[in-house]
Amino acid sequence: MPQGIHDIEVPLPIRTVWEFVRVLDHWVVLVPGYISHEVINERRVTWSFTGDIGILKKEISLQVDITEWNEPTEVKFMLTGINENFTGEGYFKAQELGEKCTKMTGFLDITAKGLKAPMVNSILKSHVPQLTTELAEAVASRMKEQ
Repeated sequence: MPQGIHDIEVPLPIRTVWEFVRVLDHWVVLVPGYISHEVINERRVTWSFTGDIGILKKEISLQVDITEWNEPTEVKFMLTGINENFTGEGYFKAQELGEKCTKMTGFLDITAKGLKAPMVNSILKSHVPQLTTELAEAVASRMKEQ
């Protein structure tokens, strides 16, 4: 299972982190390779981005379903491939370190299915940790800007 996890300390109160992460429009645009997204409702969004699969750059569309909102500490979601055979899950967790400091953890697990799965998963093992780090860092950076 290709997965990545990244922790980052954000010099913001946990409430500020929660107010940012709970709005899908705030962070879905920060995915590396972002092309577009459509919010279906407060718990579902479809999103397209360019992904590197080996030497190929490919447009990948995923459906993101929020499975848990645990205010103010956690958002969990499931991923389902729309144009590719992928499944996965992820989360953002927040831990209050002080009045104005929060540890944010981003986690992503994406697995390819089907005939090409062994090859694609071996490539994803190196890309998913990098994607997770880039997304968590981008979310933290954007929160600090606002």
